[in-house]
Amino acid sequence: MPLDPQARALVDQAPAYAKLSVETLTAAQLRANVAVAPIPVMPPVHHVEDRWIPGPGGKLRIRVYTPEGAGPFPVVMWFHGGGWCVGTIESTESPPRHLANTAKCITVSVEYRLAPEHKFPAGLEDCYAATEWVAANARSINADPKRIAVAGESAGGNFAAVVSLMARDRRGPALRYQLLVYPVIAHDFATKSHQEFGQGGYILRREMMVWYLKQYLRDERDELNPYVTPLKAPHLRGVPPAMVITAECDPLRDEGEAYAQRLKEAGVPTISICYEGMIHGFFGKPQILDKAKIAIRQASEALVAAFA
Repeated sequence: MPLDPQARALVDQAPAYAKLSVETLTAAQLRANVAVAPIPVMPPVHHVEDRWIPGPGGKLRIRVYTPEGAGPFPVVMWFHGGGWCVGTIESTESPPRHLANTAKCITVSVEYRLAPEHKFPAGLEDCYAATEWVAANARSINADPKRIAVAGESAGGNFAAVVSLMARDRRGPALRYQLLVYPVIAHDFATKSHQEFGQGGYILRREMMVWYLKQYLRDERDELNPYVTPLKAPHLRGVPPAMVITAECDPLRDEGEAYAQRLKEAGVPTISICYEGMIHGFFGKPQILDKAKIAIRQASEALVAAFA
């Protein structure tokens, strides 16, 4: 299927930084370009609060979005995308705001440390530490410690999948759900989706993924680690139920779908949805993409069911 007309318009009107040859830049140069991109108007949330919590690398900032109501609310830990080396709480507010309003849950966005200054596993350990903190201190943010989910898109989807593995392996927080939005799972550039959509006008290119991985990993051996490449995990039994969202015209489509299949084979209740004609990054743009509105609604419905 060709690009959805709304997705085509989005690609054609993409900000300048999205058209750069990222692989020729430093992380600092890329961040500087992203920083000047306009941020669309975000939906209001009843209460928004920043907190500083203990992290493995020092103080760690989180932003807590609380919907209207009495609580205690279920809580979704949100890990933003950006190839492990780009993005801030401010530049990635759309999904946590929409999920807070639509799923009637608290969302907690984590300002994890970025590569290459902080390579694997720094940002990952920040996300896990924030999840542990919320589980231990849920009452302080009017959250229910027995109803915690993890979620993220792209590199943040990688973190959500891996935090689910870590919580199982370390006997950490009992997570209710994992929402993985076009997650980075396998780093396999030979997949059909990488061959079809890794070049040209589809936002995310193969060269970009190679560059992002180079920033994130300490050396090639890290790529064999299941906490980098979840598809290499010996088994997936015991992780929370999942929803895996992919986009048809995204190089990461096939690895996301392969992970959903492995979860199902391991007996993990899993919903896998591929949105036709959509591109990488669509989930955070419900203001302009009708299918993003649908995806937010379906993700919220899955979270509500998981928390019931």
